[in-house]
Amino acid sequence: MTDLEAALRKAVQGDVRFDVTARALTTMDASNYRRVPLGVVAPRDADDVAAVLAVCREHSVPVVARGGGTSIAGQATGTGVVLDFTRHMNRLLSLDPLSRTAVVQPGLVLDRLQEAAAPHGLRFGPDPSTHSRCTLGGMIGNNSCGSHSVAWGTTADSVRELDVVTARGQRLRLGQGWAGAPEGLRELVEGDLARLRTGFPELPRRISGYALDALLPERDADVARSFCGSEGTLGILTEAVVRLVESPRARALAVLGYPDEGAAAEAAAGLLPHGPLTVEGMAADLVSAAVALPRGGAWLFVETGGDTQAEARARAETIVRAADVMDAVVVTDPAGQRALWRIREDASGTATRMPDGSEAWPGWEDCAVPPARLGAYLRDFRGLLGEHGLRGTPYGHFGDGCIHVRIDFDLLTDAGVGRFRRFSEELADLVAAHGGSLSGEHGDGQARAELLPRMYGTELVGLFERAKGVWDPDDLLNPGMLVRPAPLDSNLRFSVLPREPVDVAFGYPADGGDFSAAVRRCVGVAKCRTTSAPGSSVMCPSFRATGEEEHSTRGRARLLHEMLAGAAFSRGTTPGPPAEEQIGRDDQHGRHPANPSELVSDGWRSEEVRDALDLCLSCKGCRSDCPVGVDMATYKAEFLHHHYEGRRRPAAHYAMGWLPVWLRAVARTRAARVANALAGVRPLAAAAKRLGGLAPERDIPRLATRTFSRSFRPRGEGPRGRVVLWPDTFTEHLSPEVGQAAVRVLEAAGIGTVLPPTLRTASGGFRPLAARRGRVCCGLTYVSTGQLDRARTVLRRTLDLMAPVLETDLLVVVLEPSCAAALRTDLPELLHDDERAARLASRVVTFAEALERLAPDWRPPRVDRPAVGQTHCHQHAVLGDTYERRLREAAGLTGELAGGCCGLAGNFGFEKGHFEVSRACAEEQLLPAVRAAADGTVVLADGFSCRTQLGQLAGVRGRHLAEVLAEGLEGPGA
Repeated sequence: MTDLEAALRKAVQGDVRFDVTARALTTMDASNYRRVPLGVVAPRDADDVAAVLAVCREHSVPVVARGGGTSIAGQATGTGVVLDFTRHMNRLLSLDPLSRTAVVQPGLVLDRLQEAAAPHGLRFGPDPSTHSRCTLGGMIGNNSCGSHSVAWGTTADSVRELDVVTARGQRLRLGQGWAGAPEGLRELVEGDLARLRTGFPELPRRISGYALDALLPERDADVARSFCGSEGTLGILTEAVVRLVESPRARALAVLGYPDEGAAAEAAAGLLPHGPLTVEGMAADLVSAAVALPRGGAWLFVETGGDTQAEARARAETIVRAADVMDAVVVTDPAGQRALWRIREDASGTATRMPDGSEAWPGWEDCAVPPARLGAYLRDFRGLLGEHGLRGTPYGHFGDGCIHVRIDFDLLTDAGVGRFRRFSEELADLVAAHGGSLSGEHGDGQARAELLPRMYGTELVGLFERAKGVWDPDDLLNPGMLVRPAPLDSNLRFSVLPREPVDVAFGYPADGGDFSAAVRRCVGVAKCRTTSAPGSSVMCPSFRATGEEEHSTRGRARLLHEMLAGAAFSRGTTPGPPAEEQIGRDDQHGRHPANPSELVSDGWRSEEVRDALDLCLSCKGCRSDCPVGVDMATYKAEFLHHHYEGRRRPAAHYAMGWLPVWLRAVARTRAARVANALAGVRPLAAAAKRLGGLAPERDIPRLATRTFSRSFRPRGEGPRGRVVLWPDTFTEHLSPEVGQAAVRVLEAAGIGTVLPPTLRTASGGFRPLAARRGRVCCGLTYVSTGQLDRARTVLRRTLDLMAPVLETDLLVVVLEPSCAAALRTDLPELLHDDERAARLASRVVTFAEALERLAPDWRPPRVDRPAVGQTHCHQHAVLGDTYERRLREAAGLTGELAGGCCGLAGNFGFEKGHFEVSRACAEEQLLPAVRAAADGTVVLADGFSCRTQLGQLAGVRGRHLAEVLAEGLEGPGA
């Protein structure tokens, strides 16, 4: 233990962590930058904050305040001690509806404040797209804005008073009339009034630099407002009194279509006199072809409010009539509005990939100009991109003249970094020429602070430095930001990664086969850190169960990044500067020296990475819900493959990973009854679970005494054709009734079935190979436990057995969603060198999809009952549930299925040590929904894991959709 760590542990009541995992999790925010801290402290109160500052001041170690870690300019990273406010100082202390104020701690997530204010008809005005995970402290530090700033302004407009602790331990209450001003600040301002009155551009989104003009006497010398946007460089916020605004009772959303972004930008300012709540712009580059929007190549999202739905709609229609548009639509349905807003909110992630799949990065994320100049600025901006051979897709707050954009900078090579610098310098000049601000929302951080003299001039920047000296004379707080900044091209997080692709098992087709590029996908927007799963989303169940960053998708990606960085440093393969040069640069900017490359030093053998991945359920929710498509389930399988290579694995990997082998062995010996009887003997079952590394809290599922394939009889060709029905391990050995029900329904729809493996006959029919029944396998259990060599062997054998089918155009119906997802994605990505893998993957369909594609005019039996349950996480992430929804509707099954994950997730919930997390995941949405269901409600669960979880935790029998329809076929009026 270092002297610093020991001193902090003695002085602080909160959590003090200097371990590798805690430091790795805070090396980066959502920017291009990376710094390795010495340690992380989660203070419990203002006394703890003061104690940390005192210890760090004594040891000359800098301090960085951090909230949700979603900052895009690098200001939430540092090489000293990071203060994490999300763990303890995260409460809403009070809310007064009469005065429309709330008292909050800095770690409070914005959505929690909105939820508390909503019953009173109130809300906090600013709402960044990261509202589900950004904190009030971070918003105050960056002076965040969001889409509603045309109506309710920036965070600074919503702040009344702030409690802060200065670097030297003063506790100040900041407010108007010089309240709380540190000694010397008033004299500094009054000595340079002329410069402060003329040196700041007038525009709604001027965030760059210090807001010293808020201290002018004609602006009430508002010290709290001036503190906003200081990025943790002046003092540490411990409490805030914020203003709330009245929330409209009803809203409407007008979506206006324009030929291109330039036309949309030109039109935006003209809509402001109509009093909209938002004027947001985005172009077709960021919109999926599947999204239904009005005709056009770019759109404005203009929201209006009113006391009634009719009033809100009337205002929206007035804006449509006033706008010169190609096409327009007004949406009043709340669900439809939410779906459209999700497109806009996810843009910060989706913009990190160009249409061709190449990478794009922040750095010039949020310049702002006067709204009336936005069209001209965008034309010049596009021209500058072209001159440098760069591409980007602007979007953002057109009504405020603020543009977000990710640009395809090459930040991996010296030449690319040089171009990044030259472009940044020229763009800063362009923004200044248009009377704009380098930052219009996210702050300057390291990305832009070096360029502030181009916007403000050297004299006003010199005044910023003097103000910093008044507040923090020792330069203890977040040094290198805003004043005396670190160079914008230093500390780049990509520079520590390997030069060449590492040797991996999966193909990573979307990332050019490069595992490092796959890990780079995580830019830190942290959608995975939401504390509830909105709508049908899944990501990230383990974070919601634990609240720990290391168990979020972002946290795991950060550890994998550090693993790659450490391995590259130890091999001497990083393209960045030598460690000594970087450390010298750190010294130059007042930061404690730290090895910038090596943190996780043992590569694939890392126990820190293993432990963080241990609670990953492999639900694949991030594959669909993460805006940039991070697929942590695949990364986990890859890591486990290498981690245990040549070593003994955990017992559960053999018990659960090889489950298809064990179940086939039982089936061959007709020993299912014996196995079930033994599992019912408590001491024997307990011993078996200990031996197999299984959770003692779990019951061992009962085996079918007759497998599905043994009970199956070929039905031949139906009037609507034939399908191959996949005998997955779970249907084959554990729930053959699902397969039998599917056969009955398919047959009723006129679809014949045949099981693989089969031999195609000369007459075009198929003859089953009885000796090899049940031998086809999707490899899921081997993949999820990282036994990828075995998975490849199994999958190649499966392709051999499926060869006759692949010579036809038959669809392959897979009843178990996890197996269908494995065949769709894991198979072609693992056997990327075998063209048969892609062919089989393209044939895989779900039960509902087969019915719709082959028998579109068939009508299922009317069940006419409410339904409850949960969409399988793999179904949500890989397959989608469009066909299932339509089939349920046609059968009269009403109600929405829950989102999230059941928590069992194949082998995860059965492994020792996972039971509590597994149960917590189920308790988030699935179990409460089932308990609240009325009598007679159908409990739907297409996945065997989901049915098992329902049975073991709620005593409820869930059923596959095929079972419900088969029962309907046999009922009255069938």
